[in-house]
Amino acid sequence: MFPESSTGYSYEDCQATADWLLSQTAVRPLVGIVCGSGLGGLADALKDQVAFNYRDIPNFPQSTVHGHAGRLVFGTLKGRPCVCMQGRFHLYEGYPIQKITMPMRIFKLLGVETVILTNAAGGLNQDYKVGDIMIIKDHLNMPGFAGNNPLAGPNDERFGVRFPCMSDAYDRELQQMALDVGSELGYSDFLREGVYCVLGGPSFETIAECRMLHKLGADAVGMSTVHEVIVARHCGMRVFALSLITNKAVMNYDSEEKANHEEVLQTGKQRAEQLERLVSTIVTRLEHNNNFA
Repeated sequence: MFPESSTGYSYEDCQATADWLLSQTAVRPLVGIVCGSGLGGLADALKDQVAFNYRDIPNFPQSTVHGHAGRLVFGTLKGRPCVCMQGRFHLYEGYPIQKITMPMRIFKLLGVETVILTNAAGGLNQDYKVGDIMIIKDHLNMPGFAGNNPLAGPNDERFGVRFPCMSDAYDRELQQMALDVGSELGYSDFLREGVYCVLGGPSFETIAECRMLHKLGADAVGMSTVHEVIVARHCGMRVFALSLITNKAVMNYDSEEKANHEEVLQTGKQRAEQLERLVSTIVTRLEHNNNFA
């Protein structure tokens, strides 16, 4: 008897949730989008929307964070069928890591083939400015180093293999496409590529922690995304992820700067439209690349 079966993360539970959603909407999404703090506007851009509050979806966790709406929205983006999470789940809310990532498995069972994740992050790279958009090319998984990995526990082969490869977690073709699209849209001066580091939160990083993470090769730091990426890759979906740099990490003791969540949401507002245009253009290009063929 697997421990999962009683807590609502089994294959059968995910399948039941996916079946329930598919019975409520005619949309058959090929793209799944996860909106980060202050970036829920992406879901509002969907046409012919069918939206569900998380609390109404069987087995679904609920979001507790300001700036995360807590709705699953189905619709089309420039004619492409999509499903969008407005509001995600984080370790710091007290959820087991398997619950945080359960929506990725539901995406897979809905028929999603490409996942696009966005987040708000602190900039560690000294060349980054507030408002930059960073294409994630790789990650550092700190909770994973400590043994907190969403794939720990019994492995269900119906989702994927026991030991999935992560050296190709972030799809290189999609990264290149994003750079090309960004350049066409005139975004090159604030579009970056870099390494994202995830921490548990909810307290922001100390100065010593920021210095350490920067030395380890992280360009940005946040509290989400990586767990979802691991589970999405485990079940064979392509992954593309973006960080909006909403604040600069404090790196020296003379600084008067302090990280705060309001600043994060404010930057989100200012840059959100461009981020939405970048994502929606990438979604339309997926078709031309025959990624869904």
